[in-house]
Amino acid sequence: MNKNIVRIGLGLALVLAFLAHAAKWGIGGWTFQIPLVNRLEAVVYDTRLAMTMPRTVDPRIVILDIDEKSLAEKEKGGEGRWPWPRDRLALLLDKLFDRYQIAIVGFDIVFAERDESSGLRVLQQLAQKELKDVAGFQATLKQLQPQLEYDQIFAEHMRNRAVVLGYTFTRFEGEGSKKGVLPAPVLPAGTFGAKNIDFASFPGYTANLPELQKSAASAGHFSLDPDPDGILRRVPMLAEFGGTYYEPLSLAIVRMIIGGPNIVPGYPSDKIWSRSYSGLEWLEVGPLRIPVDERVTALIPYRGKQKSFSYISVSDVMSERADVADLKGKIVLVGTTAPGLLDLRATPVEEVYPGVEIHANMIAGMLDRNIKQKPPYVVGAEFVLLLLAGAAMALLLPLLNPLKSLLVTVAVLFMVVFGNLIVFHLGNMVLPLASGLVMIALLFALNMSYGYFVEARGKNQITGLFGQYVPPELVDEMARNPAEFNMAPRAEELSVLFSDVRGFTTISESLSPEDLSVYINDYLTTMSLVIREGHRGTLDKYIGDAIMAFWGAPVRDPAHARNAMLAAMDMQKTAKILNEKFKAKGWPTFKIGVGVNSGVMRVGDMGSQIRRAYTVMGDAVNLGSRLEGITKEYGADIIAGEGTRNAVPEVVFRELDRVRVKGKDEAVAIYEPFGLQGQVEKAKLDEIKLYAQFLRLYRAQDWDQAELQLFNLQKQVAGHLLYSHTFVERIAYLRANPPGKDWDGAFTFKTK
Repeated sequence: MNKNIVRIGLGLALVLAFLAHAAKWGIGGWTFQIPLVNRLEAVVYDTRLAMTMPRTVDPRIVILDIDEKSLAEKEKGGEGRWPWPRDRLALLLDKLFDRYQIAIVGFDIVFAERDESSGLRVLQQLAQKELKDVAGFQATLKQLQPQLEYDQIFAEHMRNRAVVLGYTFTRFEGEGSKKGVLPAPVLPAGTFGAKNIDFASFPGYTANLPELQKSAASAGHFSLDPDPDGILRRVPMLAEFGGTYYEPLSLAIVRMIIGGPNIVPGYPSDKIWSRSYSGLEWLEVGPLRIPVDERVTALIPYRGKQKSFSYISVSDVMSERADVADLKGKIVLVGTTAPGLLDLRATPVEEVYPGVEIHANMIAGMLDRNIKQKPPYVVGAEFVLLLLAGAAMALLLPLLNPLKSLLVTVAVLFMVVFGNLIVFHLGNMVLPLASGLVMIALLFALNMSYGYFVEARGKNQITGLFGQYVPPELVDEMARNPAEFNMAPRAEELSVLFSDVRGFTTISESLSPEDLSVYINDYLTTMSLVIREGHRGTLDKYIGDAIMAFWGAPVRDPAHARNAMLAAMDMQKTAKILNEKFKAKGWPTFKIGVGVNSGVMRVGDMGSQIRRAYTVMGDAVNLGSRLEGITKEYGADIIAGEGTRNAVPEVVFRELDRVRVKGKDEAVAIYEPFGLQGQVEKAKLDEIKLYAQFLRLYRAQDWDQAELQLFNLQKQVAGHLLYSHTFVERIAYLRANPPGKDWDGAFTFKTK
């Protein structure tokens, strides 16, 4: 805990910032808020809504659509362009109530201007001026006037029918900001006393003509204020104008359907809530309780995308093409989806959504009692959630490794998201989620970033210790657990490789000093890359043109022998490619001998007080060096010790000989690799068999047969003159100086 105090402190500071955001802490009118979280909260709400929408069609509500078909010319079956004469709307009401027997109709339209389409005003002007003395005209006009008063006709056809008109509040002030007549407010001035409630308040309105408003059964506003991002998510359930309060169109329709009960503001009980908390949380309308937020708005319970309700073209009703069963007893909303009439809104479910369907969603939500609640006290719930989850993660993550931290973070995210969705879908409660998600993600990122920098410090320490010895590609692996690595000498089972360019003195004499520098640099760089990048070896040192490398330290490598052996074979392949490059430059080509051995070695930081190095020492290391030295005696490119051969069964070897190298009394078997199992040519396999037969004869001291087998092998396989001459000379010597019955078949080298 103590060593993680800084990380824990940073985590708790982050949690405190999110608590301040949730509680809206501030000083002197300034409130601490995180704008990104607020924007993300809207996105999260939209996502939850999309995940839980029923996506079914509500059969109770029908939208009577003033669509493109209805706006077509009459000869094409439409009613012509909008606005239509109101005698036609009166006829529409007759058809809806008399023929189709609907339950109620609401107009998502405002009738603020008088209908002059009948020409009555022109006739009245003529009667007052040019034709005022024509008695016949005056009599005819008086007789026709009732038929030409379209507004009055419309009003008369509304009377005693369940017709709800719509109107809108505006933000305009001054002259002309008030048109038409508002209905009576649903709540009078002073209803809320001194309570500080943030109502949607408007200075102006555009309402219906007096005679229309008087004849209508009710009216409701369709003022829909989008959120700051332009998306429509809520409807003002009480709009304030002049100190009095007005209901929306959807609520006016619902109240009529359930018998017209009064609206009663709902507050939490003092038995549960503190007296200092007096926020309005719901509106009671008869048996219905409609939840509202701190601005007395209700979240729109979208059922799905457009067409979540039945649509019928107005022209089909006017021409009586619509089926009576599709409208009988239904709630009908008259609105438009025609783009030219500009009643399309941006919503969480679609970017272009008919405004009339928003009212339909609100009506269905109120009747089904499934409007989401977001009362002011959810701030407290958010605060507690952030405090519990944040404190737990701030204290726990610093103590865990990255994998466990990830698992804990995923588990906390799952619990928070799953619990939130359950409350959202089944409890109809909107709890803030974005702040929790962002806080959890940032806490995880903080701990991972902090851990990264701490690991980077450990990596720097490791690099300081091993950087001059260990391949950089192994530093990352070592830095994961720096405590496991140190430079103290220890005994380990390792593999070592020595390589040397044959005849390098001759090569160097044939090149200028500048070319020789490039030559040796190219050679050493190319071979070093094979060892380090190709096979994860640790470069020990360069001794002129010679290279020493080892495997298995400082990073343990169970396949150290295999990697060393493959590196040796790849060095020979790479030498051929590099020779082509040198030949193209006119430089001499080269051959290398490679010795590989595996066994117990001492590895660590060793040397003097003047100079030290991370290296390997021991008999197994010395043998590896001797094996490289005797490659030229056998004409072999690579010679491996018995320890390496036994550890790499996937490589095809042939036993070359048994030898005692200088400095060792014990005889060892030496082997030449030919390639991986399954990749060696049949001719090479035959050579291995013939050579094995030769060794048996040789070690059995059957000198004549051994010599004969050697000559046969020389005829069959080209390129082995060197070792054949070597053995011919040995056989001649041993024939003259028999080694005795206890001879082990080993040859003793007197030089390195």
